[in-house]
Amino acid sequence: MPADSPLPARAWLVVGLLWFVGLLNYLDRVMITTMRLSIKQVIPMTEAQFGLLTTAFLLVYAALSPFAGYLADRFNRSRVIIGSLFLWSFITWLTAHAKTYEQLLLTRALMGLSEACYIPAALALIADYHRGPTRSFATGLHLSGVLVGSALGGVGGWLAERHGWAYAFDLFGLVGIGYSFVILFLLRGPAATTPPAGAPPAAAARVRFGEAMTSLFRQRAFILALCFWGLLGVGGWAVTGWMPTYLNEHFNLSQGTAGLSATGYVNFSLMVGVLIGGAWADRWSRSNPRARILVPVIGLSVAAPAILLASCTPVLTVALAALVCYGLARAFADANMMPTLCTIADPRYRATGYGVLNFFGCAVGGVTVYAGGLLRDAHVDISRVFQFAALTIAGCAVLLWFIRPTAPGK
Repeated sequence: MPADSPLPARAWLVVGLLWFVGLLNYLDRVMITTMRLSIKQVIPMTEAQFGLLTTAFLLVYAALSPFAGYLADRFNRSRVIIGSLFLWSFITWLTAHAKTYEQLLLTRALMGLSEACYIPAALALIADYHRGPTRSFATGLHLSGVLVGSALGGVGGWLAERHGWAYAFDLFGLVGIGYSFVILFLLRGPAATTPPAGAPPAAAARVRFGEAMTSLFRQRAFILALCFWGLLGVGGWAVTGWMPTYLNEHFNLSQGTAGLSATGYVNFSLMVGVLIGGAWADRWSRSNPRARILVPVIGLSVAAPAILLASCTPVLTVALAALVCYGLARAFADANMMPTLCTIADPRYRATGYGVLNFFGCAVGGVTVYAGGLLRDAHVDISRVFQFAALTIAGCAVLLWFIRPTAPGK
């Protein structure tokens, strides 16, 4: 679609509808981590078993992401989103009725299965509607809902203290089920467009997983994007997983204060950053086809020294300011990942491509958090983890620089 073409009808309505779905997606997945004591009082388990609840979710979520993306390319994206929301909301409600550890573990694995289908389908649907200079901002606006949902995860612990651990799962499960029926009547894809140039007329209807993977991996730009997203996962998960511990130990903050400082400042700056990075990339893309790549390059070039400063300063206010700067600049990459993918991937395989990126990012992120624990056990100063994170983030900027659009404007 040319840059000056009008947006399809309902383009911003779709973003608004998905904003709340994204909020529920992350709220439902993270709130279990905030109610550890309440759950253990009712369902006895070791600390390792409690950690396994999140590990099981991540393993299933990562493993299913490429296939989940393929489903969104093969079938109606809006129906995949609605089905995913209904299923994970039902599983969230079902979690509240678990009586044994084994039942709780099973619901977490099923949550990973159902939630994996959402993000690739949602971002691809937004890209279908926003094909001109609104794509990055629309993506960033949707991701702000995801970040709000993540930040609201603490509501689960608050409700668990007052009403028992199952209450929040009951409540938000029913909210999600009800909302799935609301968007059933409101969410749909844009009107059909002509097939990509050079593609046979029936090609769009015959999306095959093997063909999608072949199409993606035969492109140097996609391999660079995959390496970029993996390295970004290393840096991002290192900061997310270990910054609270770093603030606790290096600045003698209490556990609660350190946790709120690490997540609060970063999450707030991320929410602002996805909007700024999206709007900036859209505006610049009117005159530069590489804008959606260059904006994240600039952001990561700022984020790397910011996280390095946070890891070595002896002044708490400087560390917190550096964290804000890191979150603000790093978010430019999040807002522009799907728009960048749209410039290098066949339009038929966007969701599959994002699913592959999601798989790799989650996998290396999980390994990174575990590796940080091994370094801790070996008595390595935790600041080394953030120095390595800064190095990987700088490497991300270099990788992005070498990506060249092959399908601009689609």
